[in-house]
Amino acid sequence: MSLLGLIIAVVSLDLWSKWAIKSSLRLYQSKPIIQDFFHLTYVTNDGMAFGLSFPGGKFFLLSLILLLTAFITGLLWKERDGHHLVKYGLALILSGAIGNLVDRIINGNVVDFLDFMIGNFHWYIFNVADSAVTVGMVLFIYHSIILEKKESIKNSLP
Repeated sequence: MSLLGLIIAVVSLDLWSKWAIKSSLRLYQSKPIIQDFFHLTYVTNDGMAFGLSFPGGKFFLLSLILLLTAFITGLLWKERDGHHLVKYGLALILSGAIGNLVDRIINGNVVDFLDFMIGNFHWYIFNVADSAVTVGMVLFIYHSIILEKKESIKNSLP
């Protein structure tokens, strides 16, 4: 799949899934899919990741997100001939950033709905865009820490 196709697919899935949740659940309503493990729970987040607030308010946060999205776009362009894990990792990060940015611009907040729990442990509720950013970061970090280190060692051998 091309990078542009991946970005379009992830952003589309993210925006569609948020629309579907908003259309089928009331705010704070939860629907068990696998009882006491996975629920669809409709919540909104007007802060950063994990519901953290950002000093400076919503306008500053939106400005920062726009700058970071532009930075990731530039980095992806710079790495267009780079390793596939870097390119796909950056494309997933960019997809998630765009999905949440569109949601934030249109609604003033981000819709979250994927709700996992095990016993008393309850993870933060998240969405498709958050998942794309996480997977993208894992790919990017794996390449940066593991593969580049192996390549560096291989190139330093006589």
